[in-house]
Amino acid sequence: MRAFRVAYDGRAYAGFQRQPHADTVEGTLLAALSKHGLLARGDGPTHATPPGYAAAGRTDAGVSALRQTVAFEAPAWLTPRAFNGRLPGSVRVWAAADVGPGFHATHDAVRRTYRYFLYAPAKSEGSARSTDGAIDDDAVRDALARLSGEHDFHNLTTDDGGTVRKLRATATREGEFLVVEAAAGGFPRALVRRVVGAVEAVGRGTATPELVDRLLTDEPIPGEHGVGPAAPEPLVLWDVAYEGVEFATDEEAAASAVAAFGERHRDAQRVAATTGAIRDGIGGSADGSTAGSMER
Repeated sequence: MRAFRVAYDGRAYAGFQRQPHADTVEGTLLAALSKHGLLARGDGPTHATPPGYAAAGRTDAGVSALRQTVAFEAPAWLTPRAFNGRLPGSVRVWAAADVGPGFHATHDAVRRTYRYFLYAPAKSEGSARSTDGAIDDDAVRDALARLSGEHDFHNLTTDDGGTVRKLRATATREGEFLVVEAAAGGFPRALVRRVVGAVEAVGRGTATPELVDRLLTDEPIPGEHGVGPAAPEPLVLWDVAYEGVEFATDEEAAASAVAAFGERHRDAQRVAATTGAIRDGIGGSADGSTAGSMER
């Protein structure tokens, strides 16, 4: 059995778990194994799975990953760099570990860590209310401290069971982003994104800190008064930890991953530069300085 670390840009995919009529990360991985001749192609767009196959988690549509983990019975020649030979640049395998025959990528994970990159300039000192997307970092950290520990998070997920979790949640300022990190043994559906939605509301002053206490009570909160999930694109499955498993980085595969994600980052910057220029152009024309020259 071998376990592989997989990084992917989830923006182009309808989630991790394979679906019959949508592009998914898992479907892309299995298609690559099929092209390598390691499993038979199933009916339509689906594929069989190799013996012992399992994945650490099922990220939602738009969510990305750094250390998603899949494991299965793989031949010795299937190194991360070989795996990548049949994968697109949006999905890169970059490390691997030999594991025992009973290893299960889902059940053997002892901790999963997510990071949410919340765009939120820090609120100016003395300001009573957030403006221009700014946020009160201390208010967010206080809300996360209230959410940390063992709680029943039934008001922050659509799952009917398995909602009691021991959560550790923190926030770190990185320039214009507040990076919210959440770690637990496992997560109910959309829990991290709803946690972010709740603490963001408190940090921006659109909700009071008491909202967090109310979300943690046994009483169900009606949908219209609840907290919706934050957007999926800024969320990354950052790490999946296993006891006694040491992953070795494939230097060539890692270099290819750095190059592939570097290019995707540059593409995003080019898009941001274009939309930023349009924004600034409209703002500059508000006083007539640019628009007037075009009027006839």
